[in-house]
Amino acid sequence: WDNADFSRGVGTTFYQEFPTLNTAKPPFVLDVEAKIRRYLRSSYSAAWTLKITWEKAPAYTARTDTRKTNTYQAILTTDGFRSYVLMLYQDGGMRWDYTRLTAPNVLIGYT
Repeated sequence: WDNADFSRGVGTTFYQEFPTLNTAKPPFVLDVEAKIRRYLRSSYSAAWTLKITWEKAPAYTARTDTRKTNTYQAILTTDGFRSYVLMLYQDGGMRWDYTRLTAPNVLIGYT
């Protein structure tokens, strides 16, 4: 993660909540459950899921170049006992110029 800067009116952030404790699960939540089962090789049934999307987010400071943007998501989900975060990046969507960021040790993903 790094600082995004929406002050120039470029990019947007939005979210969608999926409370699924006593309701039918939409395909998105079923996909999240399948990913967790596949990656962790354990059973999982989501009670609540939140999808946050940063779309075409310019890097801080936006006054440098608002054409080089990044699109990514964070998916938070829990079954009431265990909680997970999936961090997803658009294929080819990381266009920030990492040589101009404050931190020199740039990674995409989670380590």
